Amino acid sequence: MISGLLLALLAGSLVSLQNIFNNKVNIHVGSWTTTTLVLGLGFAASFTLGLVFEGSAMFALHHLKLWFCFSGLIGVGVVTCMVQGINRLGPTFAVSISMCAQLGFALLFDSMGWLGLEKVDFTFKQLIGVLVVVCGIIVFKVGGREKRTANEQGLVG
Repeated sequence: MISGLLLALLAGSLVSLQNIFNNKVNIHVGSWTTTTLVLGLGFAASFTLGLVFEGSAMFALHHLKLWFCFSGLIGVGVVTCMVQGINRLGPTFAVSISMCAQLGFALLFDSMGWLGLEKVDFTFKQLIGVLVVVCGIIVFKVGGREKRTANEQGLVG
């Protein structure tokens, strides 16, 4: 379990770092070029590492439903939407909202057993957990706005 927690923490930090890098690339070349670079370099790196670590076993796609292979298309939406969200909201707020959406949809998919997931019973505690995260983001955003407004008015030194 500890290794799973560490890997999830690492993934979260890498996603945040990637979003910042993607935003910087987007400033210079635009959304579609950014998406192409990100996913193209990701493909090249994944393909190379897959060949190194798995060899020809990487191409054994037995019992794989074809429609699962289209998840890369979802990646286009992820990169494009995150880059644009960061441009409009800033990194912290955009990533926070993205995390809430991920948590909410993961809970929905688990609870419904969609997409081949094992169905997990929905509990009130899970809903409270998601709502606490959402409320935390609201407090974060509103708290930051009030402080900024006070600074703009010269009320805070």
